[in-house]
Amino acid sequence: MKVVEEMVMAARGFHELPQEVKAKYYTRDVMKKVKYGSNFDLYKSKYANWRDTLFCVMGPEPLDPQELPPIWRSDETMEYSRQLQVLGKHLFQLLSEALGLKHDHLEGMDCAKGHLILSHYYPACPEPELTMGTTRHSDPDFLTILIQDQIGGLQVLNQNEWIDVPPVPGALVVNIGDLLQLISNDKFKSVEHRVLANHRGPRVSVACFLTPHLYPTTRVYGPIKELLSQNNPPVYRETSLQDFVAHYNNKGLDGKSALAYFKLLQ
Repeated sequence: MKVVEEMVMAARGFHELPQEVKAKYYTRDVMKKVKYGSNFDLYKSKYANWRDTLFCVMGPEPLDPQELPPIWRSDETMEYSRQLQVLGKHLFQLLSEALGLKHDHLEGMDCAKGHLILSHYYPACPEPELTMGTTRHSDPDFLTILIQDQIGGLQVLNQNEWIDVPPVPGALVVNIGDLLQLISNDKFKSVEHRVLANHRGPRVSVACFLTPHLYPTTRVYGPIKELLSQNNPPVYRETSLQDFVAHYNNKGLDGKSALAYFKLLQ
């Protein structure tokens, strides 16, 4: 509970620094491990989202704490990162068993090999009916583990209806990502979600993407062979992690799933 609260405080503390201090971390270089910005898809999407983000690649290669903003170099941040790795491995073991596979199958596919931490900051919006905090999307990873503060605004899509995900103190929200839907051949479904803009604020959330982002791997991901049969043929073609993320970034948050591009003709 304490480490979760510390992460929210660290996220808020960074985003409320003077703009000239945060500007030192601003970049649109996709290969940077630590970067600050707003709307990664600004030049591709039709709409701008009402939020800023600090993006940090924490693994699989250990990140030098000196690359992080000073307010993020605390023992709590490093401990939260370490605990996320442990939690991620446990979740992938349970998900492997849910698919009828050996408990270490997904971990053996490097699903738990790396993780990113993204801290989102949604300022109070004077006209929330005219914009979104974050538009409709699903995440380009295997799993997302999310902390949200008490402002609220997160919604998930369920049978064409948007459902509120109310904040619960100390709780973590876990969402299936696009890559897990792809390799499970639609056994698991990635969670489409959005964040409403709000008069209240600022709203702060901290998301962990479990994926070996920026890791120089040649691994190709496709539907797991053990899940396929004559009655359950592959739904998706194989892709590298780099190609999937490049397509996701180039497409932007346009309200359409990135998975459609990788679907096989049935």
